[in-house]
Amino acid sequence: MKLRPLADRVIVKRIDSETKTASGIVIPDSAAEKPDQGEILAVGPGKKNDKGELIAMNVKVGERVLFGKYSGQTVKVDGEELLVMKEEDLFAVVA
Repeated sequence: MKLRPLADRVIVKRIDSETKTASGIVIPDSAAEKPDQGEILAVGPGKKNDKGELIAMNVKVGERVLFGKYSGQTVKVDGEELLVMKEEDLFAVVA
């Protein structure tokens, strides 16, 4: 199944964080927090302003982004957990 986000929404796949600390301690899955980084899989066309003009999105497919722990709506597609969120919920693009 393919998802095509509408308006200013993006579809993000979480990128798993390291399960080992710098000193070599392994963090069990039950204690690990959900990652706040992800890769953009799809981008909507953008949002319309008051004049009806389309405002282009600032992010592209394939970019790594930072977002809040509780940002977006979780959906399952083909057994894979994805996030659907508005562009304004993204904090930054990881360079």
